[in-house]
Amino acid sequence: DLRPETSLRILWEHDFWGSNLISNTSHKSYRPFTVLTFRLNYLIAGGLHPVGFHVVNIVLHSVISVMTLDVFSVLLGGLEHDEKGRQRNRAPKASFLAALLFAVHPIHTESVAGIVGRADLLCALFFLLSFISYCNAFRKYDAEGEFSFHWIFASLLLCAVAMLCKEQGITVLGVNAVFDALVICKMDILQLGADLLRKDTRSETSLPWKRGFFTRILLVASGGVALLYGRWRIMGTGPPAFTEVDNPASFADSALVRAINYNYYYSLNTWLLVYPWWLCFDWSMGCLPLIKSIGDIRIFAPLVLWFFLIGIICQALCSTNTDERRILASGVTLVIIPFLPASNVFFRVGFVIAERVIYLSSAGYCMLLSYGICTLSRQGRRFKSITSIAVTGLVILNILQCVRRSHHWRTEEDLFTSALSVCPFNAKVHYNVGKNLADRGKETSAIQYYREAVRLNPKYVHAMNNLGNIFKERKELHEAEKLLSRAVAIQPDFAAAWMNLGIVQNSLRKFDEAERSYWTAIKYRKKYPDCYYNLGRLYADLHRTVDALNAWRNATLLKPSHSLAWNNLIILLDNTGNLAQAEAVGKEALKLLPNDHTIMFSFANVLGKLKKYKESENLFLKALHINPTIASYHGNLAVLYHRWGRLSLAGERYKLALKLDPASPGIAENYNLLKKKLEQVKEG
Repeated sequence: DLRPETSLRILWEHDFWGSNLISNTSHKSYRPFTVLTFRLNYLIAGGLHPVGFHVVNIVLHSVISVMTLDVFSVLLGGLEHDEKGRQRNRAPKASFLAALLFAVHPIHTESVAGIVGRADLLCALFFLLSFISYCNAFRKYDAEGEFSFHWIFASLLLCAVAMLCKEQGITVLGVNAVFDALVICKMDILQLGADLLRKDTRSETSLPWKRGFFTRILLVASGGVALLYGRWRIMGTGPPAFTEVDNPASFADSALVRAINYNYYYSLNTWLLVYPWWLCFDWSMGCLPLIKSIGDIRIFAPLVLWFFLIGIICQALCSTNTDERRILASGVTLVIIPFLPASNVFFRVGFVIAERVIYLSSAGYCMLLSYGICTLSRQGRRFKSITSIAVTGLVILNILQCVRRSHHWRTEEDLFTSALSVCPFNAKVHYNVGKNLADRGKETSAIQYYREAVRLNPKYVHAMNNLGNIFKERKELHEAEKLLSRAVAIQPDFAAAWMNLGIVQNSLRKFDEAERSYWTAIKYRKKYPDCYYNLGRLYADLHRTVDALNAWRNATLLKPSHSLAWNNLIILLDNTGNLAQAEAVGKEALKLLPNDHTIMFSFANVLGKLKKYKESENLFLKALHINPTIASYHGNLAVLYHRWGRLSLAGERYKLALKLDPASPGIAENYNLLKKKLEQVKEG
């Protein structure tokens, strides 16, 4: 989606992962504005160069950290304006401390260092802009009781932009509504409840509600409904389908088990805010086993969370200090409301814990922490000294953890292995470590991690598929067949495993079974060029020439850059004597892949047999210019010169070929024939 050749229109039809939104397999994450920024990065850098992507993420986090200063000044100090309409900051130290704590919080490392975290950063940027715009609507409210419709509409528009960066952006409407009630209308919830119970609408606490509050809430609610309706229409076929390994608690049969585990997840998210030294790139697949018994000691974690949360809420409701009521209620609001889309309350989500989704909620935590620190520092000189030292130490520790965690994100190897100590029971962690090792050629170590992934999750078909591929490459074909058969038995629509099973069965000379496996793979993935290529190889082994040619032609139609399929087409047509057709295919292939030396080599052989020596020579020389170390290229060019009658050039090429591959019997035999011919010429 970020490549220039892709139409911009397509971006509005795809989810964040590039699938069509109306597809049943779509993730339904609709973030076109985020993808547009990736596309701009690609355009400026001229390709997939990571530095530019990281620079933008760092700049975004820096801008957001500065913007939180304005947000915290409103929530901590209240919204006041001078006679010129400029905002006053009544809590400069507290708001600066909160912004500083937010800027260096290690929980943000995933959003900043991970490229896809751009969605959370852009969403947060426009979330804060929407909130600030809502605040701007009240510049004349204190003096004249007026508010600006323009700024409220601007706030709604920015909310829509935030939502097009990430779905979480819509939660700013809830924050704005609570802000209006607590800060603008200075609502006392307990007093209001008492008034409503007494049906006393003449109370002083009811007066602020008559100054346009319901009009503003109606505007905000209408905007929210419109955005949700638009999002629902865009989503097409309904919510995404997640599996049990993505979010096991949501698949629990008992509502009580689901509720307990959801609350356990909330407590862990809170713990990551308080103690961000226990970070992991993935928390699924057994990382957090379900709490199924009242005797599980982990059940105390949600109890502790709710103990503190209820305590803060009670203080926010009952405090006689209006500033404290506003600050505590605003802080809790900023923690909870942005987190709601990830809470499993309204719909199932595709993860257990994701550090990136608490990027915005961390602002509420930093605000509450700053208020607590400032409150302690006012208890006397001793407390002020202790809190100053503690804050300095906390900031330094957070910076060090940011550096440490950012280092983990520099390479796949460091990121995946760092998770082993945090989530040793996570099958996906072991799978990723194994895949990274396999990509680096360390197959023996990779096998151990893949086996552990399958042990931890006996239905982990992707681990079975990759492990089967390693055994296939190591020629342990029966072990590979057993693993791949098990994978397709567990997940019958796993097209890649069916194709790999077909390759193994072909190697075991189980040709009928291999053919069935290939066609089953194509049944589940209609556009599967690699499978058509392997099917063509099977047909070629069975001397079913027409079927092989059709299979390879399908591969090239589905993937015009499929070099192996083009090459095999040319070679098979050459071997069966269809030289004119081979020439036509060679020309077509080189138009699409003008720098592919393997196609040049095969096509040059065809032209040589057609006695188009000059054209053939040019292609051989171009192929050798690209890759001069392949003995067969020199050897076949020598054969061409031999046929052409340029015997001295043929001799030079044979020598070069034998130098590169002295053990090649074909080249040595041809060279001996040339030497005999040269002797005959001399004698004649």
